[in-house]
Amino acid sequence: MIKSLLKTQFVTLTLARIILGITFFAHGWQKFVTNGIDNVAAGFEKADVPLPTLAAWFAGLAELVGGALLIVGFAVPLVALVLIVDMLGAIFTMHIDKGFFATGGGIELPLVLIAGLLAVAAVPQASLAVDALLLKRRAEK
Repeated sequence: MIKSLLKTQFVTLTLARIILGITFFAHGWQKFVTNGIDNVAAGFEKADVPLPTLAAWFAGLAELVGGALLIVGFAVPLVALVLIVDMLGAIFTMHIDKGFFATGGGIELPLVLIAGLLAVAAVPQASLAVDALLLKRRAEK
């Protein structure tokens, strides 16, 4: 029973981590490829985001690289921390004045993403993660 429960938890945690990774990767891809980082920086400037070019690059790289790292499960707690900082920046610069719900551009989506990041960062990763493979190798030495 306990073994089955742990297996279910590992599977659901792995799926959550991969879904979060895909979501962040897609948003980073959008910033660099679909919209272009210069256009993102211009949008940030228009929205009065401090240091808009630096903020655009930080958000784009955090989301693209961080998303990829979440997908493979590498450095998950550190990546989650960087992405939480990214989402807090998004909340306080782009979403806070638009209410709660995502349909109006509010804080709902970044908060949900933060909740997911907290969940995957708080527990050791399952066998389908680079972090787990590295820990296993270290334990075998």
